[in-house]
Amino acid sequence: MEKAPEFRLVNGIFRFVGFVSNDQQQTSDTFGFKWKRRQSYESDAMHAMSRQWLRDRYCLPGLDAAELVRGKRIWDVGCGSGYSALLLFGELLNESDYIGIDVSEAVDVAKARFAENGILGQFLQTPLEHIPTELGEVDVLFSEGVLHHSDSTKDAVTSLAKRLAPGGRFMFYVYKKKAPIREFADDHIRAQLKPLSNEEAWEKLIPLSELGRALGRLNATIKLESPIDLLGIPAGEFNVQRLFYWYFCKAFYRENWSLEEMNHVNFDWYRPANCHRHTPDEVRAWLDECGLVTEKLQEEEAGITVIARRP
Repeated sequence: MEKAPEFRLVNGIFRFVGFVSNDQQQTSDTFGFKWKRRQSYESDAMHAMSRQWLRDRYCLPGLDAAELVRGKRIWDVGCGSGYSALLLFGELLNESDYIGIDVSEAVDVAKARFAENGILGQFLQTPLEHIPTELGEVDVLFSEGVLHHSDSTKDAVTSLAKRLAPGGRFMFYVYKKKAPIREFADDHIRAQLKPLSNEEAWEKLIPLSELGRALGRLNATIKLESPIDLLGIPAGEFNVQRLFYWYFCKAFYRENWSLEEMNHVNFDWYRPANCHRHTPDEVRAWLDECGLVTEKLQEEEAGITVIARRP
């Protein structure tokens, strides 16, 4: 019989006691570091953009957020600092049974931010594959931009889908594969950052963030009359910064964001050792294998948003 995972209660949070892969440990340390840098993601401008982005992707016709979460058991898998759940659901979480789950020490930040916002919640620090069976089934699985940071995105989806109650919904977002030069640059930069400390990696990325800011401030556009099939670039008119961003190298830019906030986004992308990218066909196949009904699969340049239901 497989041994049940062990947990230790520290600062009011049960925490997994055991081993994870080296890449998962590095990824855990990355996000523990990132979410503790609250000055890099707490501005009104950043919250406003992030909230709208979440609402646009997770809306379903005829189903509002209140109907989705009120009276439901919710697991926020990979909750980080509680950033996405607080922005998307806010005070509605007080009408649910919410558990924030994360492999990293970001759960401590999430617990503090929930308290500051007057939101009730419980928190658990554990890899998703070791969520205790005693927690039973769940009505809403919410995992915003997290599953691709596990050792295997497919295994993560499969493992979590088994915990979904009949009629329950699985809401998640995973990264999509990009153009070939962008994919190469992403892996090249990630490999250079891997041996550094989190502090060193953060500083190493600042010039890249400055490049994104410089390109954005150009506010220039170009028109490509023909697609560049060799680079996966379609024909059309492009803002120069966005053309560079999507097809060559992620150098994030938002006009009313600080350099610290832009670096937060670049660090989030480049620092984790586990950072898998997928195609819509892959994601559809996983959902079918799990026996889930796909209510929404929204493909964008950055990633794939899913809302699926257990019949």
